[in-house]
Amino acid sequence: MLDSFGRDIGYLRISVTDRCNLRCVYCMPAEGVRLMRHEEILSYEEIYLVAKAAVGLGFRKIRLTGGEPLARKGLPELVAMLASIESLETLAMTTNGTLLAPVAKGLAERGLDSVNISLDTLDPERYRRITRGGRIEDAIAGIQAALDAGLPVKLNVVALGDSMEKDFDEMRRYAARVGASVQFIAQYRLDEEKRDGVGFDRPPKCASCDRLRLLADGSLRPCLHGNISVRVDFADIEGSIRRAVALKPVRGHVCDGLEVGQIGG
Repeated sequence: MLDSFGRDIGYLRISVTDRCNLRCVYCMPAEGVRLMRHEEILSYEEIYLVAKAAVGLGFRKIRLTGGEPLARKGLPELVAMLASIESLETLAMTTNGTLLAPVAKGLAERGLDSVNISLDTLDPERYRRITRGGRIEDAIAGIQAALDAGLPVKLNVVALGDSMEKDFDEMRRYAARVGASVQFIAQYRLDEEKRDGVGFDRPPKCASCDRLRLLADGSLRPCLHGNISVRVDFADIEGSIRRAVALKPVRGHVCDGLEVGQIGG
């Protein structure tokens, strides 16, 4: 469906949880964030209803994000529910990969089409520092399990500090070796003015943005870099989606009060 500026909005990113098992330096503060109570988070049935309504309005791609989506119990069940929606063309997920290995095959069998996996470096110690305690072995195991399950894998690499070019070269070679693709992401903060990342694959340019976000608390966000929010009215889900799309700004500005990890990146 078209927004007020003629952009075709057909990509719904769903944050299924605000929880994550890592504390990446570009995603959240070391002390973490205030976590929502269980009763504040949408049920899988509610997420399914919003997704089905969005597809009915012309959305064709859904991506599951977090926090870390695999930190939420029973995620393969949600994948199966969403994969059953008629006319949905692509069901993808973004994950840090550390919890992926045991469930990759099951996710593929239930209808997941592809997976993006965050991996900013191949150096174990640097990975531990970036993630504040993560084990690169777990992420690598998740990547291999996804590939073994037949899932197309794209590596998300954030540009960090003086080693950026070295990391980028290493990640290109690694991706080619294992049969994955790779995209490079400019580091950004939500509380700073939105800038198009020249020379990077992401963040996407505002002029071509086709996204709407559903947060775990049931609010629709027309723009990552903004405070506009529409609470889903479950008596009129389609109306809620239409309102959110109509409120999508021509370009992003600043988002107050949320970290990247809470809004799905």
